[in-house]
Amino acid sequence: MAEPQTIYTSAGARSAEIDQGLRAHMNKVYGTMSVGMVMTGAVAWAVGSSPALLAIFRDPVTLQPNILGWIAMFAPLIMVFAFGAAINRLSASGAQLFFYAFSAVMGLSISWIFAAFTGISIAQTFFVTAIAFAGLSLWGYTTKRDISGWGAFLMMGLIGLIVASIINIFLGSPAIMFAVSIIGVLIFAGLTAYDTQRIKTDYIAHAQHMDQEWLDKAGIMGALSLYLNFINLFMFLLQFMGSRE
Repeated sequence: MAEPQTIYTSAGARSAEIDQGLRAHMNKVYGTMSVGMVMTGAVAWAVGSSPALLAIFRDPVTLQPNILGWIAMFAPLIMVFAFGAAINRLSASGAQLFFYAFSAVMGLSISWIFAAFTGISIAQTFFVTAIAFAGLSLWGYTTKRDISGWGAFLMMGLIGLIVASIINIFLGSPAIMFAVSIIGVLIFAGLTAYDTQRIKTDYIAHAQHMDQEWLDKAGIMGALSLYLNFINLFMFLLQFMGSRE
């Protein structure tokens, strides 16, 4: 029979190992997300600041999308669903490559903001979004409160938000856009905290198995979740804080 001291020491060492692994896992999640953000920003700026390139996707005066513009607008949504369906068949490196490709396509889809809003207001909104995201993610990581119950409610709200946003593309109602923006900020603020806690708890639940392939892909999926929360939070806040050109 093992001595109690030996059992406690072994348990403490295992706990320390999981804590260290969790920190490394979260650093990888945020690191992958950050690289994706840089790619998105670079592509968006390159296309949005070039009238010739932007004209390929949108009318130079009204900024209304043409056929290619509609494709670019909906491509990220299609890629997210495809990513979720294919993740089990992809290697970790393949999943990471897919994420970076998705980040570039996302940059293309939001490039119009550099023609619609002033550079200063975009930078200010990005700064505010970064502060809000960091605070919400930190709270989700450190809170002792179980917020897993938020998931179903937030997903239902997200589906409604997507439907309302698509409908308003054709209606063009300022009132609906205003309501969607407010609700969108609230939903993605909640998702930021929820997803951060989910990434943490998923790692702890699976850490004992030490399936490195699963951990690597889980980190990329976690980066995708937080990336989407940040981008959407930024875009909705831009509706309030952005100054039009």
